Amino acid sequence: MTPMRFLRTSAVPGAVLAVLTVGCTSASSAASTPLSTTRAPAPAQSTVATATARPVVYLADGGSVTGTALRAPACRSGCVLSGDSTVALWDMTWTAWGSAQASGTGTEKLDDCDPNCASGTVHAVPARVVLGDPVLVCVSGTARWLWSRVSFVWPDGLPAALSGANAPVNPLDYPDITAQSAKSCP
Repeated sequence: MTPMRFLRTSAVPGAVLAVLTVGCTSASSAASTPLSTTRAPAPAQSTVATATARPVVYLADGGSVTGTALRAPACRSGCVLSGDSTVALWDMTWTAWGSAQASGTGTEKLDDCDPNCASGTVHAVPARVVLGDPVLVCVSGTARWLWSRVSFVWPDGLPAALSGANAPVNPLDYPDITAQSAKSCP
């Protein structure tokens, strides 16, 4: 049987947190167990059960940890995925937005950057989108979960202008977010 400890919390008077200690003999041994060196564990794998919902995971506007943290409703009117604003999601309908993955359908707007990104044509392409690989980052001393990968499926294909050297990156990874992953925040 899985041992369970109960801890009082000062955040809510009288509230109790149930902590599952799966395979652990004490809280100190759990803290010394090494985690992944590049990613914090996904919120869905958390060993702390509380009365509140699982951690909220955000989409980092433009892929920047210091930018606006976006949730599902924001992508109805545009979520910029790239730092240079050449890739964005619009008119998104999310079928799921959980702590381990988000998925939805909408329009991906892609700049073909021909002859350059400032003068390129923006193509609106129907897309199925999956957000994944959430990582914990510390932003101004505050813990925040951010998606670090965006994957696309284009059911109608891509325009010819978005082929070859102009083909979009898929999946779109955010190495700057991953590089700032943390096990916890001070």
